Amino acid sequence: MFHQILLQIFQKLNNERTISAAYHILRGKRSGQTIQDIGLFQLHPFFGLLAKLPRPTFDNAVKLFSQYSWLDMQESGHYSLKKLGLQRAEQTPTFLFDGWHYRGNEHIFFARLSLIVQSLSYQNAGARSFSPISRDVTIQSWVRSFLLKHNYQDRHLQEQLLVECERALAELPQADPNKQLVLYRLSGHNLPGWTWQQLASERKEAVLDSQLAFIELLHTLLNEVHQKGYPLLSEIAEGLRVKALITDSAQQTAYLYEQGYSIEQIVQIRKLKQSTIEDHLVELAMYEPNFSIGSFVSYEEAEKVWQASKQYQTKKLKTLHEVVEGMSYFQLKLILAKGEV
Repeated sequence: MFHQILLQIFQKLNNERTISAAYHILRGKRSGQTIQDIGLFQLHPFFGLLAKLPRPTFDNAVKLFSQYSWLDMQESGHYSLKKLGLQRAEQTPTFLFDGWHYRGNEHIFFARLSLIVQSLSYQNAGARSFSPISRDVTIQSWVRSFLLKHNYQDRHLQEQLLVECERALAELPQADPNKQLVLYRLSGHNLPGWTWQQLASERKEAVLDSQLAFIELLHTLLNEVHQKGYPLLSEIAEGLRVKALITDSAQQTAYLYEQGYSIEQIVQIRKLKQSTIEDHLVELAMYEPNFSIGSFVSYEEAEKVWQASKQYQTKKLKTLHEVVEGMSYFQLKLILAKGEV
């Protein structure tokens, strides 16, 4: 699965970015460039899927792709997919990740759920103490409050949670072996959850592939919970879906801009580089539907840029800057970010 995901990302970034751009997307880097790449190349599903992905693991996959003649690497770090690589990318399945809206928070959801299940299992067995599956004090405190709120000593909570989990999992489009990942990872009284090594061995795949299948399942489960409403699961998932899609720093710039301050004034107030403030405005153009770029570019200028982008089949700023006269890099970024209208 990891290699298939990389192929899809490489296909979308093909000839436009360095190989590192894909790495930053998977790690969820919160830089202006990565955030813009997510929007320009529609890579939202893959954002932040592997926040702790080691660079050697990524580089080894790239080397393997080169050995398979799937891509050509340049010394600059730029790359291009070869014919065989493009064919392989076209053969990859459609994934159901939603990294843009969860950004690793799916692990908080499962940490809460697994500790609740473990607690109820031990309570049902009459065991008064146990070693919690999660050592995170924040998770422990949250679960303690949840259990007390729902009168955990009453079996009704256990029964309702089981019904909700079974119903939600039944609605998901994944195959049963992937749904079972959740069950195998849960722990209970005298029933420890499986390790990733055990699961990967059972599934006959790499550990990273099992972990990615698990993340995809959690994303679809969380979306199912948010869309259709499951009282207990919705509470466990509360606060984990990201609503503010732009960075905190961009939000501060947005507030000042909405107050009527110019870019130059915002630079002075926030004591940041002008290029940083401009990147914040590009974020707004990309992710805030009501943000207008009319103060910076005309409709005619935007049309020229989109025509050039189609003609040269590129979103490279350097190329567009050369072929569209009189446009700054900031204006080009704004136009690309806002999208063709």
